[in-house]
Amino acid sequence: MQATVNALFHIVLYQPEIPPNTGNIIRLSANSGCQLHLIHPLGFTLDDKKLRRAGLDYHEFAAVREWPDLASCLQQFDGVNIYACSTKGKRAFSEPKFTPGDVLVFGPESRGLPSDYLASVASENILRIPMLAESRSMNLSNAVSVIVYEAWRQNGFIGARD
Repeated sequence: MQATVNALFHIVLYQPEIPPNTGNIIRLSANSGCQLHLIHPLGFTLDDKKLRRAGLDYHEFAAVREWPDLASCLQQFDGVNIYACSTKGKRAFSEPKFTPGDVLVFGPESRGLPSDYLASVASENILRIPMLAESRSMNLSNAVSVIVYEAWRQNGFIGARD
């Protein structure tokens, strides 16, 4: 796996559980210039057939780094905007003004980010995606796509081909 690179944005998946979601996010990362950070334990192995199928042939184009825990990953981002993405957030994902280098942290599919981590994040940095009142959550790879593309849009789709 590649070391941390100068990426447009950093996507952090805390203990992801479903291989196709991570495969889709690998493909998203490769196509949007983001670096993907995977926090262990993972609910699968990186050679999982479903993960590779969802990522198609984009694995070689994606910058992916594994970390033993969330703290080890986040300590490298001192002075950078770190946003926790959670259904418990009060601020809509479209409200902050994203800047290149920002970090977007997402929790596992079955339980989201741990409450102790969310308690350590400033409330204005906990983002949510608006949904209908009776909805519980979005699919992880869809949620990551929504927020990454909003952040990229705000920055004029830096690096995108015409």
